[in-house]
Amino acid sequence: IMSGNQSLCTHFTFVAFSSLAELQPVLFIVFLTIYLFTMGGNLLIIGLIWGTPSLHTPMYFFLVNLSFLEMCYITSVVPQMLVHLLVETKIISVASCAAQMYVFSILGLTECCLLAAMAYDRFVAICHPLHYSLLMGPGVCLKLAAASWTTGVMVESAQTTWIFTLPFCGTGRIQHFFCDIMPVVELACVDTSHNEIVMFVLSMLFIMTPCLLILCSYVRILVTILRIPSATGRSKAFSTCSSHILVVSLFYGTALFTYLQPKAAHTPETDKATALMYTVVTPALNPVIYTLRNKEVKEAFQR
Repeated sequence: IMSGNQSLCTHFTFVAFSSLAELQPVLFIVFLTIYLFTMGGNLLIIGLIWGTPSLHTPMYFFLVNLSFLEMCYITSVVPQMLVHLLVETKIISVASCAAQMYVFSILGLTECCLLAAMAYDRFVAICHPLHYSLLMGPGVCLKLAAASWTTGVMVESAQTTWIFTLPFCGTGRIQHFFCDIMPVVELACVDTSHNEIVMFVLSMLFIMTPCLLILCSYVRILVTILRIPSATGRSKAFSTCSSHILVVSLFYGTALFTYLQPKAAHTPETDKATALMYTVVTPALNPVIYTLRNKEVKEAFQR
């Protein structure tokens, strides 16, 4: 397909880990092990919560949502990456690339919103314990979860649709191992500087708003915990939040570094390293964090 003197891309080629050709079989084994561990760990959490009536509370309802989301999140990237570690030509069609970006970006924003809903749950449990059952009833939990998924679908569907209305030309080589937003936008044959500003603003709005809600919740939680007279009470209250704080720190640390830094600061190597953190490592750590640091889940697992 021709446009002037440039041919438009019908497929893309991933650079991925081409510079580590000798290590690709080792990387395949490492990433496959992490993937299977992540899927098994999150399935175990869902099964434990589903089969343990004492865990049928708002906190664990959101944890089931998070575990399911993490399974989808890692599956949107890793299986394709595993295939590309075994083949020499790492090709993906434009339509398949769009599908991957749709799924990945929707799940990413949904996780931002879901983590904010989990922070609100902890805020109500610690700051308003007497009204917890009223403020966090089943209907409220369903609405918060539905709002998280709806926000992710609406915002990221619009953004990804806009990206794939752009003409892509040249070599079609993506300096990444999956169809992330910025590496794909860089292949457009038109000036995207104004659009990148809009994307940056949207990222600031929809990534930072849940982040600020989480921070506000934990400021209130910290103030309440410090007012608890007994050290045992303070320790117990903090322990109910510690797992969530760790997950939020891991997720937002890499997300903010990746999506909110200027374009000039991006390099293919740093982008791939941070992407491995939020697509592979973080989903694998979440089940570990929520089982090793959660007394109720550990007791359910022992039973």
